Amino acid sequence: MLAPREIDEYLLPTERRIIRVRQHWASVWVDVTQTSLFVLLMVVAERYLPDGVLIDNVTYYLALVAVVRFTVIVLLWWTERIVVTDKRMMLSSGIITHRLGMMPLSKVTDLTFERTVAGRMLGYGTVIVESAGQNQAFEKIKYVPRPEEVYEAISEMIFGDRGRTRATGELLRRRLSLPLRPRWRR
Repeated sequence: MLAPREIDEYLLPTERRIIRVRQHWASVWVDVTQTSLFVLLMVVAERYLPDGVLIDNVTYYLALVAVVRFTVIVLLWWTERIVVTDKRMMLSSGIITHRLGMMPLSKVTDLTFERTVAGRMLGYGTVIVESAGQNQAFEKIKYVPRPEEVYEAISEMIFGDRGRTRATGELLRRRLSLPLRPRWRR
């Protein structure tokens, strides 16, 4: 089976999903720009270089490679998910080789987020997760959409009052417009 499993299949029966997002579309922006410029260059070369079988074939195959590369990049972006539950954080990625990184919330000692100027304009940031001197599955989660709200949700799960955590998770889920888990899976 080539399709990756749905990330919710990795949740334990006792876990509640608080956040489930994919990386911001800006994470593929550089690749989209490169592919567009490359295809534009191929069109210009086809139009202005002298006709010949070699030029036509090379242009065709290079454009085909660019489109396939772009398709793979978009598929990888589409399948990558960032999930925060009440017990752990998970990062799922990959199409053929599926990778699932996990960090228990109990191991998190520090949490920060950064936003560049472009990130503030487009609505993404980087969440930095630190643990007690250990190398974890992931330390930086780049291109997180609405990083302030994700940061607040994770902070509440780690450092907040356990009695308020459920209500805060539900409130943040509504504010982030994230899909709720079906009632039959709770």
